[in-house]
Amino acid sequence: MSLDDKQKLYIFDTTLRDGAQTAGVDFSFEEKRSIAQDLDKLGVDYIEGGFPGANPTDTEFFESDVPLTSSKLVAFGMTKRAGRSASNDDGLQMVINAKAPATCMVAKAWDFHVDVALNISLQENLDNIEASVKASVAAGKEAMIDCEHFFDGYKANPDFALLCVETALTAGARWVILCDTNGGTLPDEIFDIVSIVIAKFGGDSIGIHTHDDTGNAVANSLAAVSAGVRQVQGTLNGLGERCGNANLTSLIPTLLLKKPYTDKFNLSIKHDMLPELLSISRRLDELINMPSDKNAPYVGENAFTTKAGIHASAIVKNPATYEHIAPELVGNKRRLLVSNQAGKSNFLAEFKRMNIDVDAKHPKLNMLIAEVKKRESEGYSYESANASFYILAKKLLGELPDFFKVESFRVIVERRFNAKGHVITQSEATVKINVGGVRYMSIGEGNGPVNALDAALRKDLGIYSDAIKDLELVDFKVRILNGGTEATTRVLIESRDDTGERWFTVGVSENLIDASFNALLDSIRYKLMKEKTT
Repeated sequence: MSLDDKQKLYIFDTTLRDGAQTAGVDFSFEEKRSIAQDLDKLGVDYIEGGFPGANPTDTEFFESDVPLTSSKLVAFGMTKRAGRSASNDDGLQMVINAKAPATCMVAKAWDFHVDVALNISLQENLDNIEASVKASVAAGKEAMIDCEHFFDGYKANPDFALLCVETALTAGARWVILCDTNGGTLPDEIFDIVSIVIAKFGGDSIGIHTHDDTGNAVANSLAAVSAGVRQVQGTLNGLGERCGNANLTSLIPTLLLKKPYTDKFNLSIKHDMLPELLSISRRLDELINMPSDKNAPYVGENAFTTKAGIHASAIVKNPATYEHIAPELVGNKRRLLVSNQAGKSNFLAEFKRMNIDVDAKHPKLNMLIAEVKKRESEGYSYESANASFYILAKKLLGELPDFFKVESFRVIVERRFNAKGHVITQSEATVKINVGGVRYMSIGEGNGPVNALDAALRKDLGIYSDAIKDLELVDFKVRILNGGTEATTRVLIESRDDTGERWFTVGVSENLIDASFNALLDSIRYKLMKEKTT
Protein backbone atom coordinates (compact mmCIF):
# COMPACT_ATOMS: atom_id res chain seq x y z
CA MET A 1 0.00 0.00 0.00
CA SER A 2 1.40 3.41 -0.94
CA LEU A 3 1.61 6.32 1.48
CA ASP A 4 -1.28 8.02 -0.33
CA ASP A 5 -3.50 4.98 0.25
CA LYS A 6 -2.87 4.87 3.99
CA GLN A 7 -5.25 6.43 6.50
CA LYS A 8 -4.09 9.21 8.81
CA LEU A 9 -3.91 8.21 12.47
CA TYR A 10 -3.60 11.11 14.92
CA ILE A 11 -1.68 10.99 18.22
CA PHE A 12 -3.02 13.13 21.08
CA ASP A 13 -0.74 13.51 24.11
CA THR A 14 -2.23 14.41 27.47
CA THR A 15 0.88 14.10 29.66
CA LEU A 16 0.66 17.73 30.79
CA ARG A 17 -2.99 17.38 31.84
CA ASP A 18 -3.97 13.78 32.60
CA GLY A 19 -0.37 12.84 33.39
CA ALA A 20 -0.21 15.68 35.90
CA GLN A 21 -2.76 13.78 38.00
CA THR A 22 -0.16 11.12 38.79
CA ALA A 23 0.47 10.79 42.52
CA GLY A 24 3.65 12.71 43.38
CA VAL A 25 3.78 14.67 40.10
CA ASP A 26 3.42 18.44 40.13
CA PHE A 27 4.71 20.05 36.94
CA SER A 28 6.23 23.51 37.13
CA PHE A 29 5.75 26.03 34.34
CA GLU A 30 9.25 25.39 32.97
CA GLU A 31 8.76 21.62 33.13
CA LYS A 32 5.55 21.87 31.15
CA ARG A 33 7.30 23.94 28.47
CA SER A 34 10.21 21.49 28.31
CA ILE A 35 7.92 18.47 27.96
CA ALA A 36 5.80 20.24 25.34
CA GLN A 37 8.90 20.99 23.28
CA ASP A 38 10.00 17.35 23.49
CA LEU A 39 6.57 16.23 22.30
CA ASP A 40 6.63 18.78 19.51
CA LYS A 41 10.06 17.54 18.44
CA LEU A 42 8.76 13.96 18.44
CA GLY A 43 5.90 15.04 16.18
CA VAL A 44 2.66 14.23 18.03
CA ASP A 45 -0.39 15.86 16.47
CA TYR A 46 -1.95 17.32 19.62
CA ILE A 47 -0.53 18.38 23.00
CA GLU A 48 -3.11 18.90 25.74
CA GLY A 49 -1.42 21.56 27.85
CA GLY A 50 -3.67 21.57 30.90
CA PHE A 51 -6.79 23.18 32.32
CA PRO A 52 -6.61 27.02 32.11
CA GLY A 53 -8.13 28.56 35.19
CA ALA A 54 -7.83 25.41 37.28
CA ASN A 55 -4.48 26.37 38.82
CA PRO A 56 -1.87 29.16 38.44
CA THR A 57 0.63 26.97 36.54
CA ASP A 58 -1.83 25.95 33.83
CA THR A 59 -3.15 29.48 33.55
CA GLU A 60 0.38 30.88 33.13
CA PHE A 61 1.18 28.17 30.60
CA PHE A 62 -1.71 29.17 28.36
CA GLU A 63 -1.05 32.88 28.78
CA SER A 64 2.51 32.43 27.52
CA ASP A 65 3.66 31.72 23.98
CA VAL A 66 4.62 28.05 23.79
CA PRO A 67 6.99 27.67 20.78
CA LEU A 68 5.58 24.68 18.89
CA THR A 69 6.49 23.96 15.27
CA SER A 70 4.53 20.82 14.39
CA SER A 71 2.09 19.98 17.21
CA LYS A 72 -1.21 21.70 17.95
CA LEU A 73 -1.73 22.93 21.52
CA VAL A 74 -5.05 22.00 23.15
CA ALA A 75 -6.74 23.67 26.12
CA PHE A 76 -8.78 21.30 28.30
CA GLY A 77 -11.94 22.16 30.20
CA MET A 78 -15.54 21.24 30.86
CA THR A 79 -18.69 21.85 28.90
CA LYS A 80 -20.75 24.78 30.13
CA ARG A 81 -22.75 24.47 33.29
CA ALA A 82 -26.50 24.12 33.17
CA GLY A 83 -28.56 27.24 33.79
CA ARG A 84 -26.23 29.69 32.08
CA SER A 85 -25.17 30.48 28.54
CA ALA A 86 -21.79 29.54 27.08
CA SER A 87 -20.80 33.21 26.97
CA ASN A 88 -21.65 33.60 30.66
CA ASP A 89 -19.68 30.55 31.84
CA ASP A 90 -16.32 31.78 33.13
CA GLY A 91 -14.71 28.33 33.09
CA LEU A 92 -15.65 27.63 29.49
CA GLN A 93 -14.59 31.09 28.40
CA MET A 94 -11.13 30.65 29.91
CA VAL A 95 -10.71 27.49 27.84
CA ILE A 96 -11.95 29.12 24.65
CA ASN A 97 -9.84 32.26 25.16
CA ALA A 98 -6.63 30.37 26.01
CA LYS A 99 -3.68 30.75 23.62
CA ALA A 100 -4.37 27.43 21.95
CA PRO A 101 -5.87 26.66 18.54
CA ALA A 102 -7.89 23.70 19.85
CA THR A 103 -10.13 22.89 22.82
CA CYS A 104 -11.05 19.59 24.42
CA MET A 105 -14.07 19.66 26.70
CA VAL A 106 -15.17 16.80 28.92
CA ALA A 107 -18.84 15.84 28.89
CA LYS A 108 -20.84 13.26 30.81
CA ALA A 109 -21.81 10.28 28.64
CA TRP A 110 -23.19 8.06 31.40
CA ASP A 111 -26.81 8.79 32.34
CA PHE A 112 -26.09 7.81 35.95
CA HIS A 113 -23.57 10.66 36.29
CA VAL A 114 -25.94 13.12 34.64
CA ASP A 115 -28.62 12.22 37.15
CA VAL A 116 -26.49 11.96 40.28
CA ALA A 117 -23.43 14.17 39.77
CA LEU A 118 -24.88 16.96 37.61
CA ASN A 119 -28.47 16.62 38.83
CA ILE A 120 -29.85 17.74 35.48
CA SER A 121 -31.97 16.12 32.78
CA LEU A 122 -30.42 14.11 29.95
CA GLN A 123 -31.61 16.73 27.46
CA GLU A 124 -29.91 19.52 29.42
CA ASN A 125 -26.66 17.58 29.26
CA LEU A 126 -27.02 17.30 25.48
CA ASP A 127 -27.82 21.02 25.27
CA ASN A 128 -24.64 21.81 27.24
CA ILE A 129 -22.55 19.72 24.82
CA GLU A 130 -24.09 21.42 21.80
CA ALA A 131 -23.69 24.97 23.14
CA SER A 132 -20.09 24.40 24.25
CA VAL A 133 -19.00 22.99 20.90
CA LYS A 134 -20.72 25.77 18.98
CA ALA A 135 -19.09 28.42 21.19
CA SER A 136 -15.65 26.91 20.63
CA VAL A 137 -16.14 26.64 16.86
CA ALA A 138 -17.48 30.21 16.71
CA ALA A 139 -14.25 31.36 18.36
CA GLY A 140 -12.26 29.74 15.56
CA LYS A 141 -11.09 26.80 17.64
CA GLU A 142 -10.87 23.14 16.68
CA ALA A 143 -13.37 21.63 19.10
CA MET A 144 -13.18 18.19 20.71
CA ILE A 145 -15.44 16.44 23.20
CA ASP A 146 -14.20 13.82 25.66
CA CYS A 147 -17.16 11.53 26.37
CA GLU A 148 -16.37 10.67 29.98
CA HIS A 149 -17.17 7.08 31.10
CA PHE A 150 -18.45 6.41 27.59
CA PHE A 151 -18.17 2.62 27.80
CA ASP A 152 -19.91 2.42 31.18
CA GLY A 153 -22.54 4.77 29.80
CA TYR A 154 -23.01 2.71 26.68
CA LYS A 155 -23.54 -0.46 28.69
CA ALA A 156 -26.13 1.30 30.87
CA ASN A 157 -27.93 3.34 28.23
CA PRO A 158 -26.55 2.93 24.69
CA ASP A 159 -29.05 5.32 23.12
CA PHE A 160 -28.03 8.22 25.37
CA ALA A 161 -24.29 7.54 25.03
CA LEU A 162 -24.61 7.56 21.23
CA LEU A 163 -26.72 10.73 21.41
CA CYS A 164 -23.83 12.46 23.20
CA VAL A 165 -21.54 11.58 20.31
CA GLU A 166 -24.09 12.62 17.69
CA THR A 167 -24.83 15.93 19.41
CA ALA A 168 -21.16 16.89 19.53
CA LEU A 169 -20.53 15.96 15.89
CA THR A 170 -23.67 17.74 14.66
CA ALA A 171 -22.63 20.89 16.58
CA GLY A 172 -19.31 20.92 14.72
CA ALA A 173 -16.84 18.97 16.88
CA ARG A 174 -13.79 17.85 14.93
CA TRP A 175 -13.27 14.92 17.30
CA VAL A 176 -15.37 13.00 19.78
CA ILE A 177 -13.24 10.82 22.06
CA LEU A 178 -14.61 7.67 23.67
CA CYS A 179 -13.18 7.49 27.19
CA ASP A 180 -12.69 4.37 29.30
CA THR A 181 -12.39 6.63 32.32
CA ASN A 182 -12.19 4.03 35.08
CA GLY A 183 -10.07 1.63 33.01
CA GLY A 184 -12.40 -1.30 33.60
CA THR A 185 -13.34 -2.21 30.03
CA LEU A 186 -11.56 -5.12 28.33
CA PRO A 187 -10.22 -5.28 24.73
CA ASP A 188 -13.04 -7.42 23.29
CA GLU A 189 -15.65 -5.05 24.74
CA ILE A 190 -13.76 -2.04 23.44
CA PHE A 191 -13.62 -3.50 19.94
CA ASP A 192 -17.31 -4.43 19.88
CA ILE A 193 -18.62 -1.11 21.22
CA VAL A 194 -16.28 1.04 19.14
CA SER A 195 -17.30 -0.93 16.04
CA ILE A 196 -20.93 0.03 16.69
CA VAL A 197 -19.98 3.71 17.05
CA ILE A 198 -17.89 3.63 13.86
CA ALA A 199 -20.71 1.94 11.93
CA LYS A 200 -23.02 4.80 12.90
CA PHE A 201 -20.70 7.82 12.62
CA GLY A 202 -17.59 6.71 10.72
CA GLY A 203 -14.10 6.78 12.22
CA ASP A 204 -12.62 9.99 10.86
CA SER A 205 -13.84 12.01 13.86
CA ILE A 206 -13.73 9.38 16.61
CA GLY A 207 -10.89 8.93 19.13
CA ILE A 208 -10.05 6.65 22.06
CA HIS A 209 -8.86 7.49 25.59
CA THR A 210 -8.07 4.56 27.91
CA HIS A 211 -6.81 4.04 31.45
CA ASP A 212 -4.70 1.15 32.68
CA ASP A 213 -6.61 -0.11 35.71
CA THR A 214 -6.73 -3.67 34.34
CA GLY A 215 -3.32 -3.40 32.65
CA ASN A 216 -5.05 -3.23 29.25
CA ALA A 217 -4.79 0.46 28.28
CA VAL A 218 -2.41 -0.15 25.36
CA ALA A 219 -4.31 -3.25 24.23
CA ASN A 220 -7.62 -1.36 24.49
CA SER A 221 -6.22 1.50 22.40
CA LEU A 222 -5.02 -0.91 19.71
CA ALA A 223 -8.40 -2.68 19.74
CA ALA A 224 -10.11 0.67 19.18
CA VAL A 225 -7.75 1.47 16.30
CA SER A 226 -8.55 -1.89 14.74
CA ALA A 227 -12.25 -1.11 15.16
CA GLY A 228 -11.86 2.18 13.31
CA VAL A 229 -10.94 5.16 15.54
CA ARG A 230 -8.49 7.61 14.01
CA GLN A 231 -7.25 9.46 17.10
CA VAL A 232 -5.39 7.82 19.99
CA GLN A 233 -4.90 9.59 23.32
CA GLY A 234 -2.32 8.72 25.94
CA THR A 235 0.62 9.92 28.01
CA LEU A 236 4.38 9.54 27.95
CA ASN A 237 5.48 6.63 30.15
CA GLY A 238 1.83 5.91 30.92
CA LEU A 239 1.53 8.67 33.52
CA GLY A 240 -1.93 9.30 34.96
CA GLU A 241 -4.13 8.95 38.00
CA ARG A 242 -4.47 5.56 39.71
CA CYS A 243 -2.75 3.05 37.39
CA GLY A 244 -2.08 5.55 34.62
CA ASN A 245 -3.17 6.15 31.03
CA ALA A 246 -2.41 4.38 27.77
CA ASN A 247 1.36 4.53 27.39
CA LEU A 248 2.30 6.41 24.22
CA THR A 249 5.90 5.32 24.69
CA SER A 250 4.65 1.81 23.91
CA LEU A 251 1.87 2.71 21.48
CA ILE A 252 3.86 4.95 19.14
CA PRO A 253 6.57 2.40 18.20
CA THR A 254 3.94 -0.35 17.95
CA LEU A 255 1.92 1.71 15.49
CA LEU A 256 5.01 2.66 13.50
CA LEU A 257 6.79 -0.69 13.47
CA LYS A 258 4.20 -3.46 13.71
CA LYS A 259 1.80 -4.92 11.17
CA PRO A 260 -1.03 -4.47 10.39
CA TYR A 261 -0.69 -0.83 11.53
CA THR A 262 2.34 -0.10 9.34
CA ASP A 263 0.40 -1.26 6.29
CA LYS A 264 -2.76 0.75 7.03
CA PHE A 265 -1.81 3.98 8.77
CA ASN A 266 0.20 7.12 8.26
CA LEU A 267 1.40 8.98 11.38
CA SER A 268 2.80 12.50 11.67
CA ILE A 269 5.58 10.99 13.79
CA LYS A 270 8.25 9.78 11.40
CA HIS A 271 10.50 6.74 11.73
CA ASP A 272 13.62 8.86 11.99
CA MET A 273 12.27 10.39 15.22
CA LEU A 274 11.80 7.05 16.99
CA PRO A 275 15.43 6.95 18.23
CA GLU A 276 14.57 10.08 20.25
CA LEU A 277 11.86 8.18 22.14
CA LEU A 278 14.16 6.74 24.78
CA SER A 279 15.84 10.03 25.66
CA ILE A 280 12.46 11.80 25.80
CA SER A 281 11.12 9.07 28.10
CA ARG A 282 14.16 9.24 30.40
CA ARG A 283 14.16 13.02 30.46
CA LEU A 284 10.54 13.02 31.64
CA ASP A 285 11.47 10.64 34.47
CA GLU A 286 14.26 12.95 35.53
CA LEU A 287 12.02 16.02 35.40
CA ILE A 288 9.44 14.43 37.70
CA ASN A 289 12.19 12.90 39.83
CA MET A 290 11.00 9.32 39.42
CA PRO A 291 13.09 6.25 38.60
CA SER A 292 12.69 4.93 35.07
CA ASP A 293 10.85 1.64 34.64
CA LYS A 294 13.69 -0.70 33.71
CA ASN A 295 11.25 -3.25 32.31
CA ALA A 296 9.22 -0.84 30.19
CA PRO A 297 8.60 -2.05 26.62
CA TYR A 298 10.85 -0.51 23.98
CA VAL A 299 12.57 2.11 26.20
CA GLY A 300 13.30 0.22 29.44
CA GLU A 301 16.90 -0.49 30.35
CA ASN A 302 16.07 -4.21 30.33
CA ALA A 303 13.93 -4.16 27.18
CA PHE A 304 16.81 -5.61 25.15
CA THR A 305 18.90 -7.11 27.96
CA THR A 306 19.81 -10.80 27.98
CA LYS A 307 21.61 -12.76 30.67
CA ALA A 308 24.17 -15.53 30.11
CA GLY A 309 23.15 -18.71 28.34
CA ILE A 310 21.92 -19.89 24.97
CA HIS A 311 19.97 -16.67 24.25
CA ALA A 312 23.03 -14.48 24.74
CA SER A 313 25.22 -16.51 22.40
CA ALA A 314 22.44 -16.68 19.80
CA ILE A 315 21.87 -12.92 19.91
CA VAL A 316 25.54 -12.30 19.13
CA LYS A 317 25.21 -14.38 15.97
CA ASN A 318 21.69 -13.36 14.96
CA PRO A 319 20.00 -10.59 17.01
CA ALA A 320 16.71 -10.85 15.11
CA THR A 321 16.24 -14.38 16.51
CA TYR A 322 15.37 -13.14 20.01
CA GLU A 323 14.61 -9.41 19.60
CA HIS A 324 11.25 -8.38 18.18
CA ILE A 325 12.79 -5.16 16.78
CA ALA A 326 16.30 -3.75 16.53
CA PRO A 327 16.76 -1.73 19.76
CA GLU A 328 18.41 1.12 17.85
CA LEU A 329 15.07 1.85 16.18
CA VAL A 330 13.80 3.35 19.44
CA GLY A 331 17.14 4.72 20.66
CA ASN A 332 17.79 1.77 22.96
CA LYS A 333 20.71 -0.62 22.96
CA ARG A 334 21.33 -4.30 23.42
CA ARG A 335 22.91 -5.45 26.65
CA LEU A 336 24.52 -8.86 27.15
CA LEU A 337 25.21 -8.89 30.84
CA VAL A 338 28.17 -11.31 30.82
CA SER A 339 29.60 -10.56 27.37
CA ASN A 340 32.22 -8.04 26.30
CA GLN A 341 31.07 -8.29 22.71
CA ALA A 342 28.38 -5.67 23.26
CA GLY A 343 29.42 -2.11 23.87
CA LYS A 344 31.71 -0.57 21.30
CA SER A 345 29.15 -0.36 18.49
CA ASN A 346 26.58 1.08 20.89
CA PHE A 347 29.01 3.75 22.05
CA LEU A 348 29.95 4.60 18.47
CA ALA A 349 26.27 5.06 17.66
CA GLU A 350 25.88 7.36 20.67
CA PHE A 351 28.94 9.37 19.62
CA LYS A 352 27.41 9.74 16.17
CA ARG A 353 24.19 11.07 17.67
CA MET A 354 26.24 13.59 19.67
CA ASN A 355 28.22 14.64 16.56
CA ILE A 356 31.44 13.31 18.09
CA ASP A 357 33.70 11.94 15.38
CA VAL A 358 35.33 8.81 16.81
CA ASP A 359 36.81 6.02 14.73
CA ALA A 360 36.26 2.44 15.88
CA LYS A 361 40.05 2.04 16.05
CA HIS A 362 40.65 5.16 18.15
CA PRO A 363 43.29 4.23 20.75
CA LYS A 364 41.31 5.85 23.58
CA LEU A 365 37.91 4.40 22.73
CA ASN A 366 38.16 1.39 25.04
CA MET A 367 39.33 3.64 27.87
CA LEU A 368 36.33 5.92 27.33
CA ILE A 369 33.88 3.00 27.32
CA ALA A 370 35.40 1.64 30.52
CA GLU A 371 35.19 5.04 32.19
CA VAL A 372 31.53 5.53 31.27
CA LYS A 373 30.62 2.09 32.61
CA LYS A 374 32.59 2.78 35.80
CA ARG A 375 30.84 6.09 36.33
CA GLU A 376 27.39 4.61 35.67
CA SER A 377 28.10 1.99 38.32
CA GLU A 378 28.81 4.89 40.70
CA GLY A 379 25.45 6.50 39.98
CA TYR A 380 25.95 8.66 36.90
CA SER A 381 23.20 8.51 34.30
CA TYR A 382 24.23 9.79 30.89
CA GLU A 383 21.01 8.83 29.11
CA SER A 384 19.40 11.95 30.58
CA ALA A 385 22.53 14.11 30.69
CA ASN A 386 23.61 14.51 27.09
CA ALA A 387 25.85 17.50 27.76
CA SER A 388 27.81 15.74 30.52
CA PHE A 389 28.35 12.74 28.24
CA TYR A 390 29.62 15.08 25.55
CA ILE A 391 32.05 16.78 27.95
CA LEU A 392 33.32 13.47 29.33
CA ALA A 393 33.89 12.08 25.85
CA LYS A 394 35.72 15.18 24.67
CA LYS A 395 37.86 15.20 27.81
CA LEU A 396 38.95 11.56 27.59
CA LEU A 397 39.57 11.84 23.85
CA GLY A 398 41.84 14.82 24.50
CA GLU A 399 39.56 17.24 22.66
CA LEU A 400 38.29 19.39 25.57
CA PRO A 401 40.08 22.76 25.84
CA ASP A 402 41.40 23.72 29.25
CA PHE A 403 39.08 26.69 29.60
CA PHE A 404 39.64 27.23 33.31
CA LYS A 405 40.69 25.46 36.48
CA VAL A 406 38.79 25.59 39.74
CA GLU A 407 41.12 26.07 42.68
CA SER A 408 38.46 25.95 45.38
CA PHE A 409 34.91 26.82 46.29
CA ARG A 410 33.03 27.45 49.51
CA VAL A 411 29.33 27.82 50.33
CA ILE A 412 27.89 29.43 53.44
CA VAL A 413 24.22 29.08 54.37
CA GLU A 414 22.96 31.52 56.97
CA ARG A 415 19.62 31.33 58.72
CA ARG A 416 18.72 34.45 60.69
CA PHE A 417 16.06 37.00 61.57
CA ASN A 418 15.75 40.03 59.30
CA ALA A 419 14.90 43.57 60.38
CA LYS A 420 11.19 42.73 60.40
CA GLY A 421 11.70 39.74 62.65
CA HIS A 422 11.10 37.18 59.93
CA VAL A 423 13.27 34.07 59.60
CA ILE A 424 15.22 34.12 56.32
CA THR A 425 17.82 31.83 54.79
CA GLN A 426 20.54 33.20 52.54
CA SER A 427 23.36 31.45 50.71
CA GLU A 428 26.72 32.88 49.73
CA ALA A 429 29.28 31.10 47.53
CA THR A 430 32.94 31.91 46.90
CA VAL A 431 34.71 30.40 43.89
CA LYS A 432 38.41 30.73 43.03
CA ILE A 433 39.34 29.93 39.44
CA ASN A 434 42.32 30.25 37.13
CA VAL A 435 41.74 31.36 33.54
CA GLY A 436 44.81 31.36 31.32
CA GLY A 437 47.12 31.97 34.27
CA VAL A 438 44.97 34.76 35.71
CA ARG A 439 43.40 34.09 39.09
CA TYR A 440 39.83 35.21 39.78
CA MET A 441 37.78 35.12 42.96
CA SER A 442 34.05 35.63 42.67
CA ILE A 443 31.32 35.82 45.29
CA GLY A 444 27.68 35.13 44.51
CA GLU A 445 24.51 35.23 46.56
CA GLY A 446 21.35 33.25 45.95
CA ASN A 447 18.20 31.82 47.47
CA GLY A 448 19.93 28.47 47.83
CA PRO A 449 23.44 26.98 47.68
CA VAL A 450 23.14 25.94 44.03
CA ASN A 451 21.79 29.31 42.96
CA ALA A 452 24.64 31.04 44.82
CA LEU A 453 27.25 28.74 43.26
CA ASP A 454 25.80 29.35 39.82
CA ALA A 455 25.97 33.12 40.35
CA ALA A 456 29.56 32.98 41.61
CA LEU A 457 30.79 30.66 38.86
CA ARG A 458 29.45 32.84 36.07
CA LYS A 459 30.21 36.20 37.66
CA ASP A 460 33.67 36.49 36.15
CA LEU A 461 35.22 33.97 33.79
CA GLY A 462 37.64 36.47 32.33
CA ILE A 463 37.88 36.16 28.56
CA TYR A 464 34.95 33.71 28.54
CA SER A 465 32.46 35.93 30.37
CA ASP A 466 30.74 37.22 27.22
CA ALA A 467 30.24 33.69 25.89
CA ILE A 468 28.09 32.66 28.88
CA LYS A 469 26.04 35.83 29.37
CA ASP A 470 22.88 34.17 28.09
CA LEU A 471 23.43 30.92 30.00
CA GLU A 472 20.56 30.23 32.38
CA LEU A 473 19.96 27.47 34.90
CA VAL A 474 16.38 26.29 34.28
CA ASP A 475 15.86 23.34 36.61
CA PHE A 476 17.55 21.35 39.34
CA LYS A 477 16.74 17.80 40.43
CA VAL A 478 18.19 15.73 43.26
CA ARG A 479 17.94 11.97 43.64
CA ILE A 480 19.22 9.96 46.58
CA LEU A 481 20.78 6.77 45.19
CA ASN A 482 21.06 4.92 48.49
CA GLY A 483 19.71 5.53 51.96
CA GLY A 484 21.21 6.92 55.12
CA THR A 485 22.86 10.18 56.08
CA GLU A 486 25.94 9.30 53.99
CA ALA A 487 23.90 8.60 50.87
CA THR A 488 25.27 9.08 47.38
CA THR A 489 23.44 11.90 45.62
CA ARG A 490 22.83 12.46 41.91
CA VAL A 491 22.06 15.96 40.71
CA LEU A 492 20.59 16.73 37.28
CA ILE A 493 20.70 20.31 36.04
CA GLU A 494 18.88 21.69 33.02
CA SER A 495 20.32 24.78 31.30
CA ARG A 496 19.43 26.88 28.28
CA ASP A 497 20.60 29.88 26.30
CA ASP A 498 19.13 32.46 23.94
CA THR A 499 19.21 30.02 21.01
CA GLY A 500 16.45 28.03 22.70
CA GLU A 501 18.62 24.94 23.11
CA ARG A 502 18.33 23.10 26.43
CA TRP A 503 20.87 20.67 27.78
CA PHE A 504 21.24 18.45 30.82
CA THR A 505 24.27 17.81 32.99
CA VAL A 506 24.80 15.41 35.87
CA GLY A 507 26.95 15.32 39.00
CA VAL A 508 27.34 12.53 41.55
CA SER A 509 28.90 12.75 45.00
CA GLU A 510 28.34 11.88 48.63
CA ASN A 511 28.05 15.64 49.10
CA LEU A 512 25.02 17.36 47.56
CA ILE A 513 26.84 20.66 46.99
CA ASP A 514 29.81 18.93 45.37
CA ALA A 515 27.52 17.00 43.02
CA SER A 516 25.72 20.24 42.12
CA PHE A 517 28.99 22.06 41.49
CA ASN A 518 30.24 19.35 39.13
CA ALA A 519 26.99 19.48 37.13
CA LEU A 520 27.29 23.29 36.92
CA LEU A 521 30.88 23.01 35.64
CA ASP A 522 29.77 20.63 32.88
CA SER A 523 27.02 23.04 31.87
CA ILE A 524 29.43 25.96 31.52
CA ARG A 525 31.99 23.90 29.62
CA TYR A 526 29.28 22.61 27.27
CA LYS A 527 28.19 26.19 26.60
CA LEU A 528 31.79 27.21 25.84
CA MET A 529 32.21 24.22 23.51
CA LYS A 530 28.88 25.09 21.88
CA GLU A 531 30.12 28.63 21.25
CA LYS A 532 33.39 27.16 19.82
CA THR A 533 35.28 29.29 22.32
CA THR A 534 39.03 28.59 22.56
